[in-house]
Amino acid sequence: MPQIIAEIGSVHDGSFGNARKLVELAADCGADVVKFQTHIAEAETLANAPTPPYFQGEPRLEYFRRIAFTEAQWNELRAVCADMGVTFLSSPFSLEAVDLLERVGVDAYKIPSGEVTNLPLLEKIAATGKPALLSSGMSNWDELDRAVAALKVGGPVTVLQCTSAYPCPPERVGLNVIDEMKARYGLPVGYSDHTESCAAAFAAAAMGATVIEKHLTFSRRMYGSDAANAMEPDGFTAYCSGLREIWAMWASPIDKGDIEPFRDMKQIFEKSIVSSRPLKAGETICMADLCFKKPGDGISAADYRELIGRVVSKDLPPDHKFSADDFSVLASVSK
Repeated sequence: MPQIIAEIGSVHDGSFGNARKLVELAADCGADVVKFQTHIAEAETLANAPTPPYFQGEPRLEYFRRIAFTEAQWNELRAVCADMGVTFLSSPFSLEAVDLLERVGVDAYKIPSGEVTNLPLLEKIAATGKPALLSSGMSNWDELDRAVAALKVGGPVTVLQCTSAYPCPPERVGLNVIDEMKARYGLPVGYSDHTESCAAAFAAAAMGATVIEKHLTFSRRMYGSDAANAMEPDGFTAYCSGLREIWAMWASPIDKGDIEPFRDMKQIFEKSIVSSRPLKAGETICMADLCFKKPGDGISAADYRELIGRVVSKDLPPDHKFSADDFSVLASVSK
């Protein structure tokens, strides 16, 4: 079943209260899954690690220390997700974070773009047997091939097209990669959305992406690395609603050969062949004698050629809706 992931990431900025409320907000907006990031600062980064260009407000080590939650808090967030009926998903950034999430009982794992080449991490996640979503934001095919191979020995794998740009401009979305991933891996494919609108996600869903991920925030003015590129509640609600409509379309194919559902509408809106003038018995019909008017419950306008050259069997008034009884010979005319 298609799923919408509300990426909370670090939008909570270390506030456990905000994290709880963001889970509730995600569920209220229509998300199926809530995704966090599980950071254990000393296990994942050196003190002199550079900051990304889109957030340079504080050193990385200090930032990850400040926004980290305790195991007890993770357990509570897991319970809040269960209460709200959403799947609890997180991205671990170290082997130790996987151990923590296993103790907490995470439902599934997300491999963030920067961890695709971290094969020890991928192998540890695969060993849990839990579903894994693999982001592809900064990786080439060779790197993704290795990552998919490492994960496939474990639980179900979904590969997400993603571009690690914040925000991602339309020309870098890479919708073409969705079909390439489906053909290359034979796995479910999704899309992790870093754009500023709904268009890319809607297009991805229309192309068959079964998982869509988008950052959610209370306000884009919040402090931190994720909020500025996230979607606010009203927008996220509309985002979820639009995706559900697209997936409903995919789930309900129509048979274009079946006109039965339109039988009544066809009679109302289509045209029948009628006389353009008074006709006398014995006259031969020519094109100038025909008009095409609603309703469509007589001889169809599509069959007008079948009337040309026919002989009228009785006097007829103008605007008379023709039938087979009006002609001496009309064997081939369909009704």
